[in-house]
Amino acid sequence: MNTVTNKISIGHGSGGKLTHNLIKNLFLEKFRNPILESLTDSAILNINGTRLAFTTDSHVIKPIFFPGGNIGKLAVNGTVNDLAVMGAKPLYISCSYVIEEGFDYQSLERITQSISQSAQDAEVCVVTGDTKVVEKGKGDKIFINTSGIGLCNYSLPKDIEIGDKVLINGSIGDHEIAILSAREELGLNLKIESDCAPLADLISQVLKSSEKIKFMRDPTRGGLATTLNEIVEEKDFGILLEERDILIREEVKGICSLLGFDPLYLANEGKVVIVVAREDADQVIETMHSHLLGRDARIIGEVVDSPKGMVCLKTQVGGRRIVDMLVGTQVPRIC
Repeated sequence: MNTVTNKISIGHGSGGKLTHNLIKNLFLEKFRNPILESLTDSAILNINGTRLAFTTDSHVIKPIFFPGGNIGKLAVNGTVNDLAVMGAKPLYISCSYVIEEGFDYQSLERITQSISQSAQDAEVCVVTGDTKVVEKGKGDKIFINTSGIGLCNYSLPKDIEIGDKVLINGSIGDHEIAILSAREELGLNLKIESDCAPLADLISQVLKSSEKIKFMRDPTRGGLATTLNEIVEEKDFGILLEERDILIREEVKGICSLLGFDPLYLANEGKVVIVVAREDADQVIETMHSHLLGRDARIIGEVVDSPKGMVCLKTQVGGRRIVDMLVGTQVPRIC
């Protein structure tokens, strides 16, 4: 918790250092068990010899409709992706609504239709759920929780080694900037859409192309920087990024310059970070390029022996800077 005010702040939901401290110092300590201790995107459960991935996620995005999607599409894809990055084939999801009294029925219908379509696109079934309504003024239109189960056909993570390559399937920051553009109070008029998409099919093709995939994660809250810091935390290796190889759209660069944001910390909802053995990196990139969601895939860095436990960025002008985990939040309620 915040040691000064002894209160939870908005930054505790950012995915950065405050979130990680909250998880490790409170939730992990109270719930500690061998499955939870891995702190992966999905829990891996071994039930009578069958390996299942299980995950859950709550979605509190503002606004609920945004360029490229809405809270329903986000809820399905967020859960599907958390299963897929563990090497699992997503199968079933739950869907629970917390609705504020007075919420527009047509909007609820539109969101539900989006959940239905997104589930079909991701080849999963919505098999259970729950609905709660809170008094007007006691919520913020609608919150959605989804949980998911998938069948594990591939074991992740594996031991990461010096020289392994870091890959990503496209541009970063599109989702968070799309959310900003939809917030009317900011008066932004941008032609950019969220990258919200189901990654299971892309990841399935990647896993078929190489047996040397070491790690995968979708860089959502806290962005690329936070995800990479999670990889190297307390490890005997670091990661060196090449700034020139990280794809950032001009619209995203422009808003970051205007508002003082660092695109490395912007949330994404259709990206996967992959660590793969050096010798298989090119063939994995080739596989990704053949998929609609991987056309802009590229190698953006590599695992290095020092500095240990740190992420560094080699800038386009030849310098280097440390890319630490964000303490608070750049923009709240973005997923």
